[in-house]
Amino acid sequence: MPNIVAPFSTTAAAAEPPPAPALDPRPAVLLLHGLCANPLEMMPLARALRDAGYVVEAPALDGYGVVPPVAGAPAPARRRAVPPFEAWVEMAAAHFDTLAARHARVAVGGLSMGAVLTLALALERPAAALMLLSTSLHFDGWNVSPWRRLLPLAYVPPLRQWLSFRETPPYGIKNERLREWVAQAMNASHVSAAGADRLPAASLHQASRLIRHVRRNLHQIAAPAVVLHASEDDVSGARSVLELQRRLGATPEVHWFHHSYHMLTLDNERGAVTQAARQFLLRQVPVAAPAERFSPLTATEDLPHEQHA
Repeated sequence: MPNIVAPFSTTAAAAEPPPAPALDPRPAVLLLHGLCANPLEMMPLARALRDAGYVVEAPALDGYGVVPPVAGAPAPARRRAVPPFEAWVEMAAAHFDTLAARHARVAVGGLSMGAVLTLALALERPAAALMLLSTSLHFDGWNVSPWRRLLPLAYVPPLRQWLSFRETPPYGIKNERLREWVAQAMNASHVSAAGADRLPAASLHQASRLIRHVRRNLHQIAAPAVVLHASEDDVSGARSVLELQRRLGATPEVHWFHHSYHMLTLDNERGAVTQAARQFLLRQVPVAAPAERFSPLTATEDLPHEQHA
């Protein structure tokens, strides 16, 4: 009987899935800026983490942040509608998923409302670690107007579409020279590295909804977390930190800074803040060979701060 050789099946070969691409061994970090702000406020922390060997992304989130106007570009005819906070979380999750497709571990960090958005993302995605800077679960800092308790009146649909509230000095910054620079930038383009000069009521309304969502679910978040907060925070006082300590699913590491205000990544102790965040991340999500290219701290940046387990 003659030997019969079966023909090669191209269909079977084509059906085999291609090998999955190898993951980048470096951990990734997603940094989220504050409400009506932009990624510029996260750049000192982003640079420090990149120098340590992490892949860092600090995206601008449309409808949540505000970017400086492009020179020569026409002004928009009318203010864009603010999306619901669920859309903010979806945008952050999309960036997380892109990083997770290339990296085995992804940490998340945020400043101010970005820290609250970080917590909301941790409810949806398996973050390897959380960095919570100036977390705003409560607006009870020393520079917050006592009239703020009436703010819900501005959330009525007809009003919140056009009402806005001007930011006032010190803009979350204790350093007087930097504060002056921020004020000049706000006067020139209405946006600075410390955020926009006005906060729309619609944005504050969605932020309040986001805060309520996160506070209800803090106990579900068990990722290791570091909390970095100013003892003189002019926007969010110690109550936010105490709530994180009491209600998070895992007890966070806490660092208190005594020579800065709300904008920890930009103010007097920005070097010590980025160093504390970097050291926490290196312990929780280590890189294979951490780099040592940190710039020396200035005398002000090197001021001692309190750390609590």
